[in-house]
Amino acid sequence: MKIFQGKSVFGGIAIGRISIYKKNENEVSLVKVDDPEEEIKRYESAKEKAILQLQKLYNKALVEVGEQNAAIFEVHQMMLEDDDYNDSVENIIRSQSANAEYAVSKTADNLADMFASMDDAYMRERAADVRDISNRILGILAGNENGLENAKEPVILIAEDLAPSETVQMDKNMVLSFVTIKGSTNSHTAILARTMAIPSLVSTKMPLDDSFDGMIGIVDGNEGVIYVDPDKETFDYMKVKAAEEREKKALLESLKGKENVTLDGQKIMLYANIGNIKDLALVRQNDASGIGLFRSEFIYLERDTFPTEEEQFEIYKTVAETMAGKRVIIRTLDIGADKKCPYFGLDPEENPAMGLRAIRICLTRPEIFKTQLRALFRASAYGKIAIMYPMIISVEEIDKIKAIADEVKAELDKENIPHGDPEQGIMIETPASVIMSDELAKKVDFFSIGTNDLTQYTLAIDRQNDKLDEFYNAHHPAVLRMIRMVVENSHKAGIWTGICGELGADPTLTQEFLAMGVDELSVSPGSILPLRRIIRETDVEKYKKSR
Repeated sequence: MKIFQGKSVFGGIAIGRISIYKKNENEVSLVKVDDPEEEIKRYESAKEKAILQLQKLYNKALVEVGEQNAAIFEVHQMMLEDDDYNDSVENIIRSQSANAEYAVSKTADNLADMFASMDDAYMRERAADVRDISNRILGILAGNENGLENAKEPVILIAEDLAPSETVQMDKNMVLSFVTIKGSTNSHTAILARTMAIPSLVSTKMPLDDSFDGMIGIVDGNEGVIYVDPDKETFDYMKVKAAEEREKKALLESLKGKENVTLDGQKIMLYANIGNIKDLALVRQNDASGIGLFRSEFIYLERDTFPTEEEQFEIYKTVAETMAGKRVIIRTLDIGADKKCPYFGLDPEENPAMGLRAIRICLTRPEIFKTQLRALFRASAYGKIAIMYPMIISVEEIDKIKAIADEVKAELDKENIPHGDPEQGIMIETPASVIMSDELAKKVDFFSIGTNDLTQYTLAIDRQNDKLDEFYNAHHPAVLRMIRMVVENSHKAGIWTGICGELGADPTLTQEFLAMGVDELSVSPGSILPLRRIIRETDVEKYKKSR
């Protein structure tokens, strides 16, 4: 038996045969061709086939993982149609009488190196996308397109790394788990894995050994471990644990319709985070009490022009009506940092995480902000919508926001357009907003703590940088003290506080948050029932005494 440690992306236990997945090597060398124009036609044919493949992947991803996660395949299609990419390939073929494989490979190397050298983290990530689309074309040109859909039985897939396109191509019925040697817990693939609910590990310290192929493996996503060729004792033990997991899942189903209340009567709101209206089915399926974070920026990111007031209104109205009186908290656009939207025309920044982003864009581009607010106020007439403003650092910002909101309501009244009077709250995600939370609480209806950015800014660590994982501690005492301070200050002012960042779904902190008096947890839909179980089994007063 061999045991290897990785980083868990999604929990659960998978037992089955191992399948070693290696990308097609697509070895490329320069071969002189007699007719460059014919070679260009060969390239064009391969490119068109790649675009069709990507469209099928987009359609498949749309159904399985939602529009937000499917968007990467639209991006890849656009990259294949990019003039710079195609001009480079055709120029190499013509100028060097080169074969298409060499031209594609050389173009991929040049563009990937260019992206990788950029300061902007988002642009650096495009290097992987360039290589992904180029490998797709190379596979088609070589006639050895590799798919993950050909497995004959459900397997534990082990790979050096998996591109988002490869992950979505998996037949989920034939993949028990995947384990990658490389990869980050914040990568596209990790996000897709969590959405697909497949026990998975990344950054696993193990060799990509062909001798493992066909062996029995066990992936323990809870502990971040994979066992290769387990001994009988380990196999029997993990088989029992897998059965217990299935039993727990069945028990969780029985929690649907139950209150989120502790043994000693403390209630907490358990809401869901979503990125688009297609996620509403998951919200209802997992019995969320409301929506604690609707990421409205994805309405902008999925387009190449600004969404109109009417387009936004219809989306917000649909969410409000579907939730049928349950609270829906919609965050105003949080563009910037790692969320780039080219048509906004934002200048490149050396440190975008601390640059022009979120509410700063809204306050410096009020015409964009007012369009969204008009849509939100109008939609609030059709349900219990609340509006949440991100990246707040001062009372002055709230005053400016309220002045703009008042203008919007006055305009709607003048135009005889019906609207509601939604709650207005802010995200607490900077140390400044924590320190000022006693003053900020007097100005708003609620707080929602964005623990992802709050942790990043507090620890001065880029959470997307996997080289800093050993220093990144989401449970850092400073972060937990800040959360406690915010809750206490909000309650003094008579408003409620929720958590909508990743920490909200961390089951090891649920009891601590209850003890702090956190009023709401907003998490991915799949985390609702597991947290409900913990809440209903907790006696908060006993927990406080035991600390």
